[in-house]
Amino acid sequence: MRKMTTLLLSGLCAGIISYGTAMAEENDALTFNPSPDAPEHTMTFPDGSTVTYRAYENLYYVTDVVDSVYQSLNVYVPEVAYTNNDQTPVFLKTHVGGYMAAKATQPSSTDASGRALAEGYVVVIPGSRGANSKITTASGEEVFTGRAPNGLVDLKAAIRYLRYNKGRIPGDMEKIITDGTSAGGAMSSLLGATGNHPVYEPYLDTLGAAKERDDIFAAVCYCPITDLEHADMAYEWLYNVTNATTRGLTPEQIRISNELAALYPVYLNSLGLKKPDGTLLTDANYTDYLKSFLIRSAQRAKNAGADMPENAGITMNTGFRGSPGEFVVDIDLETYLNYVVTTQPLKTPPAFDALDVLAPKATPENNVFGDETGSSVNFTDFSLRKATKDFSATIDPALQERVYSMNPMYFIGNEKSTTTPNWYIRHGARDRDTGFQVSVNLYTRLINQGYNVNFDLAWNRGHMGDYNLDDLFSWIRKVVVQEGN
Repeated sequence: MRKMTTLLLSGLCAGIISYGTAMAEENDALTFNPSPDAPEHTMTFPDGSTVTYRAYENLYYVTDVVDSVYQSLNVYVPEVAYTNNDQTPVFLKTHVGGYMAAKATQPSSTDASGRALAEGYVVVIPGSRGANSKITTASGEEVFTGRAPNGLVDLKAAIRYLRYNKGRIPGDMEKIITDGTSAGGAMSSLLGATGNHPVYEPYLDTLGAAKERDDIFAAVCYCPITDLEHADMAYEWLYNVTNATTRGLTPEQIRISNELAALYPVYLNSLGLKKPDGTLLTDANYTDYLKSFLIRSAQRAKNAGADMPENAGITMNTGFRGSPGEFVVDIDLETYLNYVVTTQPLKTPPAFDALDVLAPKATPENNVFGDETGSSVNFTDFSLRKATKDFSATIDPALQERVYSMNPMYFIGNEKSTTTPNWYIRHGARDRDTGFQVSVNLYTRLINQGYNVNFDLAWNRGHMGDYNLDDLFSWIRKVVVQEGN
């Protein structure tokens, strides 16, 4: 365990440095001191173009470092950012996957980090703890350090470090844009939804995070694996129609699937979501709402020259409304979902909280909600009751609080949160890692609260991120310019 000290700690506690400022002495452990001989690098892209940038690496973003392998970040500054210092967006790329730990890595010419450098943005790649991160104490005890919500807290601390060093690290710290995929997409959505919420303050204080804000300017979320406590019922409600055909479940698995699917309408209806036209969303009209995103996505793909699969339940109309061309007028959802299953196997029920329900194997989500000893846990009442055979069991209040802290749906529009106004959300139209409803509900909650959301169920995409970067960075440029007006 690496402990870093700061000469200003007593001053912070006494309120000499106020929350939301970046006043710091040069010997403060959280102060960024740029080296005049920071190494210069050149990145070459697949098209032969290049970008030159300087690297500042292995920067600890908290004063009390629990796990030095993960709790640091790297900063990469393209040459143009030094001249546009206070106007340059800061692009924070997290490589979290499966709720596992992620190291601070270098930018890549094949993902959004490299593209952000080419756009002239300052790129920040933080490490963060996760379900698998662990240390060995001086007494020889093995401690798992990254159980929820510690990975999210690390990323919040990284954002506070950036704001604390406003004017020292190049870039506009009011234009921090986060990007992540899968569990990283969930982290990006959480960073976007939970800015400055006090529930995380005790964790941040324990780490010695900077007394700064942790809200962001924009959240880029590819296939976010979130709303975990309702994800099992959402998955089975959606894919239950494939159980007797392409999914190939056992009778026991079908029984669990049916029970979970039956629970989802109550949750869905409790959300009080509304379509853009103000119509209340319920289990009775949700299928048509979901189909509208798939139809729109298929039409865009068709317009771009894509062939429509014959077994996907798509109805085309040639010359619709007197116009030339082919138009997607309907998708039979049951047929479409069976088509998805033919392209890749589905998860078996329960998809997320599976520990000891039908098999002893834990999922990444069971792991991330476990404890410091490495034990994994059930995090929903449904699975806990199945696993223990105690049908009155409920998860304990401390775990309930941690599950709550990892779900952006609770924080959007919350008066204690500073939710980012700008969202870019993508979920593949063939992505079976969570139900489509998870991202659709996130989008709908956001637009119901008046936020700016660019959302798509991307046609023929599986579980992946950082695709169609032209579209992403066109959107970023647009929201950055709009904010400046």
